[in-house]
Formats: sequence, structure tokens, C-alpha cells
Amino acid sequence: MDYSHDDAGLARQPIGYWSWAAHVATVGHIRAALAEHGLTQPPWWVLNQLVEAGEAGRPRAEVVATLRGYLGVGDALEPEIDTLIARGHVTQDPAARLRLTAEGHALRAEAYERVGRATAEIHAGIPDEEFVAALKVLQRMIHNVGGKAWHH
Repeated sequence: MDYSHDDAGLARQPIGYWSWAAHVATVGHIRAALAEHGLTQPPWWVLNQLVEAGEAGRPRAEVVATLRGYLGVGDALEPEIDTLIARGHVTQDPAARLRLTAEGHALRAEAYERVGRATAEIHAGIPDEEFVAALKVLQRMIHNVGGKAWHH
């Protein structure tokens, strides 16, 4: 791969631009993979929360609280859950526990396989130790400016 600058030039590059460009490219790649299955990220996150819950399901309020901070989804999550219910991918019982339906399990499995391929494409040619080093640098930068970052 050819880089935009030599090492000295890269050391002077603005992290804001490169972290934004990485976000746009990688999140766009994942979103395109999900779109192949008629999904956007918020319902994808809900499906993943529920597959981990098994037959017991999870309280709707707990799912919303867990996911509220993901990429700024905020209050948009409630209508996304309602759409999953309307499409027959999720059920909600009178106690507001959410469970995946057979169709929801199938959709999640298909999308999971596709997202796995998209993630592998993003990570191609990057050894784990380089990936870990990059994340540690980004986390340190976030910490240095008093920012907060977390992920599932």
C-alpha cells in the first residue's frame, strides 16, 4: 500500500481528519453490508442484544439503556424496535420483554455472516498487534482531551 506521506509527514497530519475519514469509510462499509439485508445499524444492534439473551429475552428498557449511546442513536432506538416488531423479527410480551422470532434469528444469522466478511475486508493486511496499537493510540487521544469512548 502507498501512504499519503512519508513517516515524518504522517506524524504532522491532523488526527481529526484521519479519524473522521476512517470512520466514514469503515462505518459506510459496514452499513452497506447491513443494507444488503434491509438493516441499518440500530436494528442490527437490537438483534445482537436479543440473540445473546436467548429464550428469556431482555426487558425493552434494558436494551434501550444499553444501546442509547451507540454512535449517537439516542431516542431513535424506540421506533427502530417497533419496526422490528412490526416486521415480525422481534416479539414483545406484556411485561415488555423482547425476544427474537425465528425470522429474527434467521435475519441476524445472515447479516452476521455478511458483516463478518465486511469486517475481515476492513482488517485485511493489518496484523492484530498493529490494530491493537492503533486503538490504544486513539483511546489515549480521547483520554488526553477528556473525551469518553466505549464500545460493546
